[in-house]
Amino acid sequence: MRDVDPRRRVPRTDALLAEPGLAAAVDALGRDRVKAAIVAAQQRARRGEIDPDEVRDAALAGLPAPAPRAVLNATGVVLHTNLGRAALSAAAVEALVAAAGHTDVELDLRTGRRARRGRDALDALAAAVPAAAAVHVVNNGAAALVLAATALAAGREIVVSRGELVEIGDGFRLPDLLASTGARLREVGTTNRTARADYAAAIGPRTGFVLKVHPSNFVVSGFTSAVEVRELATLGVPVVVDIGSGLLAPNPLLPDEPDAASTLRAGAHLVTASGDKLLGGPQAGLLLGAADLVDRLRRHPLARAVRVDKLTLAALAATLHGPSTPTGEALHADPAVLRERTERLRDRLGEDGCKAEVVPSAAVVGGGGAPGVALDSWALSLPERYAEPLRTGVPPILGRVLHGRLLLDLRCVPADADERVRAAILRVGG
Repeated sequence: MRDVDPRRRVPRTDALLAEPGLAAAVDALGRDRVKAAIVAAQQRARRGEIDPDEVRDAALAGLPAPAPRAVLNATGVVLHTNLGRAALSAAAVEALVAAAGHTDVELDLRTGRRARRGRDALDALAAAVPAAAAVHVVNNGAAALVLAATALAAGREIVVSRGELVEIGDGFRLPDLLASTGARLREVGTTNRTARADYAAAIGPRTGFVLKVHPSNFVVSGFTSAVEVRELATLGVPVVVDIGSGLLAPNPLLPDEPDAASTLRAGAHLVTASGDKLLGGPQAGLLLGAADLVDRLRRHPLARAVRVDKLTLAALAATLHGPSTPTGEALHADPAVLRERTERLRDRLGEDGCKAEVVPSAAVVGGGGAPGVALDSWALSLPERYAEPLRTGVPPILGRVLHGRLLLDLRCVPADADERVRAAILRVGG
């Protein structure tokens, strides 16, 4: 009896589409993409490259990974820019899902008429910072500053200290950003020292506003001086302060980090900040301050181009209304608890024959916030060879390599994910 042609054993497309794994992929990726992966795997089997029994697995392997992929952040960097900065709270995620369909973002359901867009988020932001007479939200922190410069200083001058002309990341520099609005920068002082008299001498009839920028991603020490907001507020022109990190009120853990409430009470006319940093919310640009200035910004034509979407508004409102965020929890995590979790993970790995060590770790805020602040922590230390397979595995786990060792700091890893971390390490260790 002749052997059956192996090509006749290649499973049918409809049968493969009904397989649980591939059926789930249809829901996530669409039927056409999954069918294309199946056909490609079937062709490989017909050419003899794989066994017909391997077609299903080959089709699954040929599917694109979801993008972006969820990552476990074991770097010890709370606001890791490359990992999307703030992780949203469960309340914010739930709000995002609810807002994905039709929503009353710009409708008063009681009257059936048009309402102020994103009023829940705006009301929550105003309540969080009572010192702000008015608030507005745009799509990111840079957009907030660009809108302020365009509305208040296009064709005029912005007076700013040379020591605060920062690069904000990915090659974007504050001077270039502001110059793109049509404003002219009037630089005062020196890199390390600026006095009130420097600002006063530069102010004239063409001054749009004085800008103060918090150097949130570096520290200058030594022979330095800067002018406080309270002094700048006496110069007789609007003072705009970019606090950067989105801290709304003082935080004892970060005593040198400016917050919106204190900055406004000190006399700032307008504060700009990011929503996806210390606030722990979605990417957004926050504008808080004097009612007349915020209204000018809100009514400017550019405001439409940087308008925030319904998903961001929903997540921002939930962040402001809701319980502690993952960012807040990671910042205030008890080092003793982190050590206990890490030692428990080490011991469980040891029971399975995988040797690891527990070492002290210095976590950081990251995301352009609280430079120089170290957070006492603990890390699981593994050989460096674990770094790549953990980073590219399922789930991806990102640590940091230091002195030939991979350090996994659990500060930003949810406690209920410790078992997944253990399983991933064991898979790598073989």
